[in-house]
Amino acid sequence: MISTFQNIFKVPDLKKKLGFTLFALAVYRLGGHIPLPGINAQALGLLMAQLKQQGSIFGMYDIFVGGALSRSAILFLGVMPYISASIIFQLLGSVFPQIERLQRDQAGRRKITQYTRYLTVALAAFQAIGISIFLEAQKFTSTAGPMAIVYDPGWGFRITAMLTLTCGAVFAMWLGEQITEKGIGNGISFLIFVGCLEEYPGYFLQTVQRVLTQGLSIINVFVMIVVMIAIVAGVVIMTQAARRIPVQYPKRIVGRKMYGGQSTFLPLRVNTAGVIPIIFAQSLVMFPSTIGAFLPALKNILEMFRPGFWGYDILFFSLIVFFTFFYTSIVFNPVEMADNMKRYGGFIPGIRPGPRTANYIDDVLSRITLPGAFFLAFVALVPWYLINFINVPFYFGGTTLIIIVGVALDTLQQIESQLMMYHYEGFMKKGKIRGRR
Repeated sequence: MISTFQNIFKVPDLKKKLGFTLFALAVYRLGGHIPLPGINAQALGLLMAQLKQQGSIFGMYDIFVGGALSRSAILFLGVMPYISASIIFQLLGSVFPQIERLQRDQAGRRKITQYTRYLTVALAAFQAIGISIFLEAQKFTSTAGPMAIVYDPGWGFRITAMLTLTCGAVFAMWLGEQITEKGIGNGISFLIFVGCLEEYPGYFLQTVQRVLTQGLSIINVFVMIVVMIAIVAGVVIMTQAARRIPVQYPKRIVGRKMYGGQSTFLPLRVNTAGVIPIIFAQSLVMFPSTIGAFLPALKNILEMFRPGFWGYDILFFSLIVFFTFFYTSIVFNPVEMADNMKRYGGFIPGIRPGPRTANYIDDVLSRITLPGAFFLAFVALVPWYLINFINVPFYFGGTTLIIIVGVALDTLQQIESQLMMYHYEGFMKKGKIRGRR
């Protein structure tokens, strides 16, 4: 493994991409610590800590932006407006045929990318105005009395916050695109990946502190490590798991050359929807607790929708399964896949081309999506059981773990392909490393 990392620095192009990626991440992290003008950062940090303990949706958002929301940083919108805009266009593609046609060719995808950027600016401005009005109305009550979040509320603060946060979201989007173009991996995913890793050094220190104060036994620590390793291994397996359907292409003669006559596979991933179902479900299931945090009269009624209660578990599990099938049906079209295979003469052995092929692919996808949906629900719910039964002092699992594993695997595969291009053995192989110059 050490020699494999050494090979990374032997490839000039890969070394340059890695250096640019690290520099861009450093700039992004720096922007996550520059405070927004007019905000009482101490009061906002205390308020965010309180909302996280109550299971509010703001806690989940703060994780995705690397704690920038708690620090009232200029980048606390992060790349979330861009992610929202991308999801909106994916959903619109299944409703409007014009957008679906644009998504099929390269020129159309460039137009969709441009429209996504425009929508990102609009969403960021709208969210920034809403957040500024929300912060003006909030106060944190301490022993010394109520502390205002905004020093000087009014339209001056709102316009300043809107311009600053919108520019921060556009900068984060541009930085992610630069990483994709000049660095390693998908830039937008990488920025979220770094934000998810923000909390883990603190988690480690919390665990050590709990052990030293005898609040956590060594046996519990051992069980916790074993369970965490098993969960990570399960996420890796389910992320890479796929059902390979054999596809046969006949021989065809074009001019004096013969093409085709090959057997290949159509890979259907078990987790086609990725982390999106958990994000959708978590946003909906946390909405009641978020309302209860600001409306004390409804707090007792909405208590059953807090993490650890049976109402929360049943609703969360059901929503994840529903959104897994829903989003998979949007991002994967069996009819279009069957038509493309038929156009190039491909067929699945034993299945008639056309509608029967589409029905077969849809049936296989439905059967493998069900265990994938159950596993997503398990990964999303297991952190609360670790906290309640093993006394784990931090949140491990759920959306952040799937993002971390998915982005890490994607980045390793890209590094692997670069190393193999220069005849260096990568992470996925064992044995002596041989290089050609």
